[in-house]
Amino acid sequence: MKSKCVLVDSSQSPHSLLKPVPIDSVKLNDGFWAPRIKTLIEVTLPTQYELLEETGRVDNFRRAAGKIKTEFKGLFFNDSDVYKWIEAASYALAYDGDSRIGRMVDSVISEIVDAQDADGYLNTYFTFERKVQRWTNLRDMHELYCAGHLIQAAIAHYRATGKRTFLNVSIKLANHILSVFGPSKRQGTPGHPEVEMALVELYRTTRTSSFLDLAKSFIDNRGRGLIGGSPYHIDHKPFRELDEMVGHAVRSVYLNCGATDVYMETGDESLLKALERLWQNMVNCKMYITGGLGSRYEGEAFGENYELPNRRAYAETCAAIANVMWNWRMLLATGKAEYADVMELALYNGALAGIGLDGKTYFYVNPLADRGAHRRSRWFDCACCPPNIARLIASIPGYFYSVSCDGVWINIYASSESTIEFNGGLVKLTQNTDYPWDGHVEVTVHPEKLSEFSIFLRIPGWSLQTTVALNGKPLDCDLKPPQYLEIKRVWEKGDVISMDLDMRVNVLTSHLHVLENYCRVALKRGPLVYCVEQADNPGSDVWDLILSPNPSFNITRRPDLLGGICTIQCDGFTVEKTSTSLYSSIEEATAKLKPAKFTAIPYYAWANREPGPMIVWIPMFNLNLIKRQQL
Repeated sequence: MKSKCVLVDSSQSPHSLLKPVPIDSVKLNDGFWAPRIKTLIEVTLPTQYELLEETGRVDNFRRAAGKIKTEFKGLFFNDSDVYKWIEAASYALAYDGDSRIGRMVDSVISEIVDAQDADGYLNTYFTFERKVQRWTNLRDMHELYCAGHLIQAAIAHYRATGKRTFLNVSIKLANHILSVFGPSKRQGTPGHPEVEMALVELYRTTRTSSFLDLAKSFIDNRGRGLIGGSPYHIDHKPFRELDEMVGHAVRSVYLNCGATDVYMETGDESLLKALERLWQNMVNCKMYITGGLGSRYEGEAFGENYELPNRRAYAETCAAIANVMWNWRMLLATGKAEYADVMELALYNGALAGIGLDGKTYFYVNPLADRGAHRRSRWFDCACCPPNIARLIASIPGYFYSVSCDGVWINIYASSESTIEFNGGLVKLTQNTDYPWDGHVEVTVHPEKLSEFSIFLRIPGWSLQTTVALNGKPLDCDLKPPQYLEIKRVWEKGDVISMDLDMRVNVLTSHLHVLENYCRVALKRGPLVYCVEQADNPGSDVWDLILSPNPSFNITRRPDLLGGICTIQCDGFTVEKTSTSLYSSIEEATAKLKPAKFTAIPYYAWANREPGPMIVWIPMFNLNLIKRQQL
């Protein structure tokens, strides 16, 4: 009998306000996410499976089991790519039950099972002649990182299928790690965090408290210099003293995921306070407008506050995915709508840009400006991003709803039908909407029986004016987004909540210290950040475009373009340069402005056509804005 396939099982976490809703409780029939999950199942997962075989990643397990005699293939942490693919495929199985995907997963798991050592150790790089090197370099060699991904994949597979074979492998591996590390054993902490959240999830699955204790010890060992003491490895301070996001972006945010999981189980307020400080620093000083993270190519790392270059943005796909994962956990822990806002931002923009519309090409790096050279690839030598975006898309249905002791929380909007367990009964919710293109949402409520409970309706922070009605009657409520609007009543079958979100184009500026964006603006409509790409604007270089000081916008629904999008037509100018000099005196520097209209598309959809320049932050010479900023 299969378990409930949830992403983070906070259902018994004593310090989690919200509890998850299983993936298979939500069935999407919208025009945005449903086609992407279909492409994932039909294209992404099969082609990734072929690449795992083609690049020798599965052969590494066969080699470790003694079935074939070859050299180890690829990077020393390649096992993790296989595990993330299994996790993605498991979520797809929970949602769809595709037999072809199931056969692929079973075949790969059988190879993993055969590769495990008798003592529970499993990492295909450290076999044969490298056995003596096991656990000797936690900072660099990613053994605990790979173990974390194995554990997460095994739990997802168990929850999706009810099969314990792979789960037993993960328990055996975790027990092996327990035999090496812990308060009375070897002290250590991973150079690449990941295992912390995996161990907490294994505790939630097995109720074995030693797994939770080990996760806590890995977090508590930060700042003791056990892996060198550098900010890059987030080892320069104890975790509870951290107040700035530093180091490798993915590692830093994965660590925060694990700490949030530990908080939900222990209620350690010092952890929560540190997490809140780090979140404020990230969102207010170090996050791209797309929800992307990590400004530096060097070390795939966070830079200083406001160091957010556009063309040289690193913004690794995995970092945006980590942003979704962390904010999901913070939302579960607290029920605060600001976490849902950032989760949605990173999901629709920074993360989704990481996969092509074809479902089989990928970005590792996600710049916010380009001259046309940055294109998606079929795969990477360091292939962490492709299976990671696959597992994110496969897990999407699990983010839509949560429950609390008071009622049902709606986090994401899309046409769908969902059956949610609540207080020993069932509540069916049907969403009808063309979100994210249209802000009108209707939610029809079908409780199993008449009962009083609350529905918490998410009002995004970007919706400046929102109206909500119940059965056609407007609700008189004081909305201060972002928030969850609580509607409490005795619900009857067929009750309809209707909501109209403000879908105006928001023209956004950035902090003055983001130097590249001075006198530039970005366009955002609903949850989507927009960019200007050459393919839509053939008459001029899009880097020469300027937005009008008082722009008007025309929104056009284009079902025929880029999988179906809304474009924004903008009023502005194009610059006709009169000098080719790199530098000129201010008296000599002149340029002619020619009126022009240009078209913007959602950022996630760029680089799916012919190469050409792209830009998110557009010049806007608004004298009133300049005067206001100079005060």
